[in-house]
Amino acid sequence: MPRLLSLNTYHYRRGGSDVAFLESDKLFAGLGWETAVFAMHHPKNEPSPWSEYFVDELELGSNYTLAKKIGMTTKVVYSFEARKKLARLLDGWRPDIAHSHCIYHHISPSVLSLLHKRGIPTVMTAHDLKLACPAYKMLNDRGICERCKHGNLMNVALHRCIHGSLGMSSLIMVESVVHRMLGLYRHNLDRVIVPSRFYGEKLAEWGWPRDKLVHIPNFIEADNFVPQYEPGKYFLYFGRLAPEKGVDKLIRAVKGLCVALKIAGVGPSESELHKLAGQDGNIEFLGHCSGDRLWQLVRQSRAVVLPSQWYENAPLSILESYASGKPVIGARIGGIVEMVRDGESGFLFDPGSADDLAAKLSNAASLPEIRLKEMGEFARRHVATRFTRARFISGTLKLYAELGVDISSHSNTG
Repeated sequence: MPRLLSLNTYHYRRGGSDVAFLESDKLFAGLGWETAVFAMHHPKNEPSPWSEYFVDELELGSNYTLAKKIGMTTKVVYSFEARKKLARLLDGWRPDIAHSHCIYHHISPSVLSLLHKRGIPTVMTAHDLKLACPAYKMLNDRGICERCKHGNLMNVALHRCIHGSLGMSSLIMVESVVHRMLGLYRHNLDRVIVPSRFYGEKLAEWGWPRDKLVHIPNFIEADNFVPQYEPGKYFLYFGRLAPEKGVDKLIRAVKGLCVALKIAGVGPSESELHKLAGQDGNIEFLGHCSGDRLWQLVRQSRAVVLPSQWYENAPLSILESYASGKPVIGARIGGIVEMVRDGESGFLFDPGSADDLAAKLSNAASLPEIRLKEMGEFARRHVATRFTRARFISGTLKLYAELGVDISSHSNTG
């Protein structure tokens, strides 16, 4: 029976990468694999029989004593604690393969060199652009930024790319310099999985060998979603309220139109976005929404809007909207372009342009309902045939087999 070790900072559904980590572990356990997880302690974590090996909680934005902050600074760069605790796990349970997700600051790539030393093949899913850009997003206050592409990481501190903070940006600059000098990612990862082809091209541009990059799309269980093809009266944004998500452009676009917009989510830009919306009665903030309440909002919408300003990867929100029978109006940037078929499953607009977004919203608002219904039906068929569980399992098993895992008696895609 093959053994899979999955590594990720959080062991709860905090964001899309955490959902992917948990769902992947669940998926392979369901295929009969023995699975184990390695993560960080957190009050919101889901229960795990492996929690005794988890590293201590570390949240860079929290209020800690000076002594603790100094200790955490070293952990961000290279966590000896994570390496020691993972070694203890491996002493009693050796996996056939390790699959890393987001481990950056909290666990650190110290664990990757340990796995390599133990002869355990290791892959990582690139949920963001951290393997190239120290600041994850290739985005700062001035917009898209690729200044570090040719190796000058001083730009991270000079342009305060991390939360606009010189201290935090300097720390991440040092972290990235050390990681690159030691080759902690390049030398210890056997493959990097890219959920979008765009990310594969971008990492290759930044020097990653193409033969280490493997495209495996995200998947969704479309049958778990009940579609509603009849168009509703409002447009919907659901997700994190952060600068890179472009919700400010969406609000500006809507304020010039007579259309209704509902915004479901929380985040650091929340108060700023409330001020921008002002007293506009067409814009409604719903706060955090999840579960049945969220899916009902999606089903009853006219279309879902994804106004991102950064290089999005392969947003699950698009797949969830499609599975719910809804077209998506998305920015023409990053992996969104691969997922939204302009005029078929939704519409694309120029990223950062409130005017172009307003034009697309106006068009969708005035389209005959039968046309929007057809687009929703196309979106549902598209997600149910292209972004499937079987395709994800097949691609992942093929990769694991290439790295020496015997999957001969455990290749059922279910």
